Amino acid sequence: MSRNEMNPLNHLGDLRREMDRLFDTFVGGVNRNLPFRLRSEPPVNLIEDGECLRAEIEIPGVNMADIEVQVADDELIVKGHRAEPATENVTFHKQERMAGSFTRFVDLPVEVDAAKVEAVLKDGVLAVTMPKTESVRSRRITVKGE
Repeated sequence: MSRNEMNPLNHLGDLRREMDRLFDTFVGGVNRNLPFRLRSEPPVNLIEDGECLRAEIEIPGVNMADIEVQVADDELIVKGHRAEPATENVTFHKQERMAGSFTRFVDLPVEVDAAKVEAVLKDGVLAVTMPKTESVRSRRITVKGE
């Protein structure tokens, strides 16, 4: 069991972020100029195999220079900024794409080697590959007879 699973308070941040996203879905689309409008976070897939964790984060329209990736303790942190669209001499009939700064926190279920983390941005998807530490990798044990 990981440290995250042992402490139920660690999941409160996930709950808060999901509630923020839900609130933004309903309130954010009604009136973009509401002073309390929340910024939505980019969606994430977190995939695990025998050797590593891989996070796939959808961030279309964000330039590589505007992305920061960190692994701290047992958490992946992705920060970024998407420029506001040009608004002079245009009328928006619908505006659902987020603009501005965002920070996405992803709890990692296993310990990873932060020195070997790699991030690649392709087609609007940031792929972050995080090799597991040796201590958490599963390995096959050979059974010997007597």
